[in-house]
Amino acid sequence: MTEQAQFTIRVDQNKYLPVGGTEVNAIVTVEATGPLHAIAQNVEAAEVIIIDTSTSMATERISEARKAAVAAIDTLRDGVHFAIIAGTTKATMVYPSRKEMATMTPETRQAARAAVNRLIADGGTAIGTWLRLAADLFEPYAGAVRHAILLTDGHNQHETAAQLDAALAYCQGKFVCDCRGVGTGWEVAELRKVASTLLGTVQDIPDAKDLEADFRAMAQQAMGKAVADVALRLWTPQSAKIKFVKQVSPTLEDLTGRRTEAGPQTGDYPTGAWGQETREYHVCIEVTPGAVGQEMRAGWVKLVQPDSGMQLAAGNILAQWTDDPAMSTRINPRVAHYTGQAELAGLIQEGLQAHREHDFATATARLGRARVLAEESGNEATAKLLDRVLDYDRATGTVRLKRNIDRASEIALDVGSVRTVRTRKDPGQG
Repeated sequence: MTEQAQFTIRVDQNKYLPVGGTEVNAIVTVEATGPLHAIAQNVEAAEVIIIDTSTSMATERISEARKAAVAAIDTLRDGVHFAIIAGTTKATMVYPSRKEMATMTPETRQAARAAVNRLIADGGTAIGTWLRLAADLFEPYAGAVRHAILLTDGHNQHETAAQLDAALAYCQGKFVCDCRGVGTGWEVAELRKVASTLLGTVQDIPDAKDLEADFRAMAQQAMGKAVADVALRLWTPQSAKIKFVKQVSPTLEDLTGRRTEAGPQTGDYPTGAWGQETREYHVCIEVTPGAVGQEMRAGWVKLVQPDSGMQLAAGNILAQWTDDPAMSTRINPRVAHYTGQAELAGLIQEGLQAHREHDFATATARLGRARVLAEESGNEATAKLLDRVLDYDRATGTVRLKRNIDRASEIALDVGSVRTVRTRKDPGQG
């Protein structure tokens, strides 16, 4: 039924390059429309819920985590394959008890709820082990929409970084994982690595009472996915070089290193499963300069399902050389906007790192510049997060770091730094 999903690709760019110009920039907007909610009801889906049950969860967090897992279970539709994992220094099947998935029915739903409500917190944290079990559970469902939720409140203290990296390599491409950190004892960089590798999101949940609504929303979103395993396929001319391919909306994610070869001068960049949504990508290609007036196709971008070879949409990235400075110096508004959003994220992360290293002058400079950029680009959510760590005088433009920056504010800003806003106006294609 995926043929009913409708995908469009729109390319925004200034194709005109100056004499000798080599760099082509384009924003590729991909939109999925059509009766996707109805399609999703008939798509095979598999869901794994991973709950940290380490000793540090032995507060109100474990009871709220139980409620959250039950809310997700109740949101999954009948017929979905599902499993619940408890995570400590090992990964334990909560439901079903065997290392396999159950199929959602009224009976298995009730049994899973009962199993979750018996969860207790006692043990350590080894996130890679949890993920490996999830990957094994997903293995029989390669054609399904495969999604996991991972909740933790601590850092990965019972595995080395190399062990986690090996686990992520094992899991990559097998499922999408949305990660949630509750409280302030977890590491943003650690969960971001998991979410990034597994094409998911990371979100901070300061108050455990908010877990239930968040889990319900994640499960609802997973149930709305109608097309599994979609890739952005990019062809470039023989002499061209791809500088980068980045998702720039709704969040920043560098896909450049995720390329898999798909034919001569052609590579696929994974995007995971799609429901009714819009995502945007910044493609930068280096080409060999042409003569004045010469036009070339610098890139041919398609949306495909690699397993079936089905093409869902396509668009051209062009280059044309001109000796008219007015044409070659015009920056496409979308390219400019998302270049600014990437700079904003970089400034925040550099500023937070400087703060952690007690380099307060650099932290103030980077975060202050980020505050100005956030306001200029209309990124109100990021501006508010910056205001939790800065005193900003709009009239004079001066900024100061707050004397006491709490851990929750630092985490919220770090997590929120990669969330972008779309352009205020929707300029026509350039």
